[in-house]
Amino acid sequence: MATRYTIGSGLVISALALTLIALLIPVDSFGSRASAAVTGPAADDDGGGTVSTAFGPLTAADRDFIRKVRLAGLWELPAGRQAQQRGSRPAIKTAGQHLIDGHTELDRQVIQVGQALGVDLPNQPSAQQQDWLGQMNRARGEEYERLFVQLLRKAHGKVFALLAGIRSQTKNSMVRALATSANTTVLDHITVLEDTGLVDFDALSDNVQPTK
Repeated sequence: MATRYTIGSGLVISALALTLIALLIPVDSFGSRASAAVTGPAADDDGGGTVSTAFGPLTAADRDFIRKVRLAGLWELPAGRQAQQRGSRPAIKTAGQHLIDGHTELDRQVIQVGQALGVDLPNQPSAQQQDWLGQMNRARGEEYERLFVQLLRKAHGKVFALLAGIRSQTKNSMVRALATSANTTVLDHITVLEDTGLVDFDALSDNVQPTK
């Protein structure tokens, strides 16, 4: 009897100890691990956290995506205009026009989204984007056309994972609509760039960061 009583008391004490340990571990630590597993690599965090809006919660990843859409237009619109002026192949001029049309519309949308959600938007391309524009400015003839196609095709190819992640995870209806529009635009641009016949697919694995 004494032995059974001792064993029973030990089990009760162990259970209470495990319960106490579980209560002492912050619940947020489990939540953050789960979130990291779902979202993968962290987006640029502006430190603003998640805020409530009339269109749903707005996360740091949502704001990062909105700014990247704006950044895309800031270098791809000039690139498109340049291709219209300097391209000798009709396919290059066509690709340039698609860049102009697509990013003119996306720029209109992203400015509206930024204003509605209170997101500050960049007004000039990033340093890397300015470098890409500089490379195209210095190139001549066929070298220019190949460089134009390759730089734009690389940048667009890297953006699909970002778009898919934002579209599937955001709880903000305006961000979701912007991601849908951006996805359609990116696919169109990839198609017309590949139609030029100048894409070097073996070189597309280089590390080019997404800009939309």
